[in-house]
Amino acid sequence: MSQEYLGQMIEILLVEDNPGDVRLTQEALKEAKVSNRMNVVVDGEEALQYVRRQGRFHDAVRPDLILLDLNLPKKDGREVLTEIKSDPQLRSIPIVVLTTSNAELDIMRAYDLHANCYITKPVDLDQFLHVVREIESFWLTLVMLPTRAISSSSQF
Repeated sequence: MSQEYLGQMIEILLVEDNPGDVRLTQEALKEAKVSNRMNVVVDGEEALQYVRRQGRFHDAVRPDLILLDLNLPKKDGREVLTEIKSDPQLRSIPIVVLTTSNAELDIMRAYDLHANCYITKPVDLDQFLHVVREIESFWLTLVMLPTRAISSSSQF
């Protein structure tokens, strides 16, 4: 059963400081089979403010999926992952680590911090677009994401 069956817009939070990668991800998701809205934040502090609905993000919609880079300014992706997955109100949000690092230590640490999956960004443009389309295909079409109705009993 796909998210299309549920008839709701899929909310994606992209945590990425590279404008080129943001643009490519937006492009790839525009062609998606599933209706989605992507919000972008450029550092770890903004990511945490967004999911906690603080400051300028006070009216943010709870993301159904977070695409998280590890190498971020202010607060890195590992810290963001740790804080989200240790918060009972936020931990059910699936987090896909999408980063340039293919270091074994980064991969192991991300999974230890409860990342839902770890994907290394390809350098090649066509491969990057392919990876984002595969993320869309798996996470937005095949996987059942937690519903906002269940999650709305708390902060969202």
